[in-house]
Amino acid sequence: MQGPYRRNRRKKLSSEMNVVPFIDVMLVLLVIFIIAAPTINQGIDVDLPQISSEPVQSDNEPLVVTVNRDGDYYISLGDEQQSKSIDDIREQVMAVLNRNPGTPVMVRGDRNVSYGQVVTLMGALQNAGVPNVGLISDPPPGDQQ
Repeated sequence: MQGPYRRNRRKKLSSEMNVVPFIDVMLVLLVIFIIAAPTINQGIDVDLPQISSEPVQSDNEPLVVTVNRDGDYYISLGDEQQSKSIDDIREQVMAVLNRNPGTPVMVRGDRNVSYGQVVTLMGALQNAGVPNVGLISDPPPGDQQ
C-alpha cells in the first residue's frame, strides 16, 4: 500500500565536485600573501657585522674580495692578490666554488668607497653562487678580545 506522500522516485546522486571549500582555502591564501608581501625583502642577503664580533671559524682558507678607495676590485686567495674586473671576479669565484663549495667569501671595502660599488660587488658574488657573503671590519679602538 502506498500513501500519498510516498514516492518511488529516488534522488539521483550528483557527480559534480563541490568546489566551495577550495575557493575558501584559495581566498585565505590570497589574504595571507597580500599581508605577507610587503614584509618580503628583495635584494642581496647579507648579515651585517656588529660593532664587536667573533672571528669566523672555517676549515677552508677564505676568498677575500677587496674594494679599495679608488673603486678597484682585488681578489685574494691565500697569498695571491690580483686586480680584476667585476666579471673576472665573478668567474673566478664560480671556479673556486666549483672546486671547493665550502669556501667562505669575504668582502673588505674601504671606508671611503662608494656604497654602490660594494653593492655591485655583492650582487656579482651572489650571481656567482655565493650563499653567504661576510663583511670584514676592524674592531673599534679600545675593544680587546
